[in-house]
Amino acid sequence: MNWNSIYLVGLIILVAPGIFAQNDNAVYKEKKDGFYQNTIQKEIKEFENRDNETIPGTYLSVDFEGKDFPVNKDEYTQFWHNPPLSQGATGTCWCFGSVSYLESEIFRTTGQKVKLSEMFFIYYEYIERAQAFVNERGNINFGQGSEANAVPKLMKKFGAVPASAYSGKLKGQEFHNHDEMVKEMKSYLKWVKENSSWNEEMVISTFKNILNTYMTEPPSSFNYEGNEITPKEYLENSLQLDPDDYFSFMSTQSKTYNEKGELVEPDNWWHDDSYYNVHLDDFLSIFKSAIKEGFTMSFCGDVSEPGYDRYEEVGIIPSYDIPSDYINEDSREYRIYNKSTTDDHCMHIVGYQEVKDDWWFLIKDSSSSGFDGPNKGYRFMHEDYIRLKILTILVYKYGAKDVLDDIIK
Repeated sequence: MNWNSIYLVGLIILVAPGIFAQNDNAVYKEKKDGFYQNTIQKEIKEFENRDNETIPGTYLSVDFEGKDFPVNKDEYTQFWHNPPLSQGATGTCWCFGSVSYLESEIFRTTGQKVKLSEMFFIYYEYIERAQAFVNERGNINFGQGSEANAVPKLMKKFGAVPASAYSGKLKGQEFHNHDEMVKEMKSYLKWVKENSSWNEEMVISTFKNILNTYMTEPPSSFNYEGNEITPKEYLENSLQLDPDDYFSFMSTQSKTYNEKGELVEPDNWWHDDSYYNVHLDDFLSIFKSAIKEGFTMSFCGDVSEPGYDRYEEVGIIPSYDIPSDYINEDSREYRIYNKSTTDDHCMHIVGYQEVKDDWWFLIKDSSSSGFDGPNKGYRFMHEDYIRLKILTILVYKYGAKDVLDDIIK
């Protein structure tokens, strides 16, 4: 290589946009107690006579000092939603995000402001898993996580109930806590598998006993506006919600585009293959067109990034990770392939704001970390974060009409 070539390479390195120029700095920050330790654990300690757990250490973050982001939720175009609600000490964000979304849908279609019971669906989700565990001879993922589209699936089979009819909490309990319940379930299923005790009726009966001890039993009927009705009657006659009207989307190079496929994630324990796999541009366009037309949506993805900060309340992709111009289907797939993008969390998009040429989304978040910032249950996510790190969307069919029209001929 001659000197002219060396000079040219150096010049390209200096001026090529975003290749080495870093606008964001990485810093280590001290972990500190937040809403989980100071509020949820405090209540659990008083309720169950346990000690609080504080995890010391540091974490990698963007240095947000001197940076300005659109974190005033009043400046966002918003659509009706219930106030943020903590999921407590549970891994059930999939249900909280999806139920919040469907509550907004009920308001959009009927004008009713309802608060549904998340625990109704969670109870029956565990029953469904117990049955699958027997049928699959233990070869399913068992845990607290699931997917947003589990709620429409469960609605279709079991109906729905208002939160006033079923809280899923024991008397005197403020926050949900499923740690001990899930430990007992896993211990029992381990025994079932080790002893090849594949009696479905017995397994489900035992599961119900465990659930009823920690959550109480959901009602088979309840009083609503002076009448005794079933959960299915409530769904069909009062909520007037059709679970079949809600579609799931993903964007991955591992599946054929513009066709349905399986979301390959441990939380998709029932191997649902009804996800429409779309190109990344179409995936992002669903977020933008749906929310601009008044359709909120539930979505799931990875929230373990340095640019996703519980105190700053923002979700951004720092330039030291990858410059914005280089986020594409390949960089997205690389992170899915090496499992640095996983399905960590599900939330509800309730608003948006366009800042110059950038889109920002207002997020309702049920996680404990979502209550550590000043907005208590809200976050602000840049469109780059969705392009790179968000895996799935659950949205009303007309919210994705333009994309679906090209797929469904």
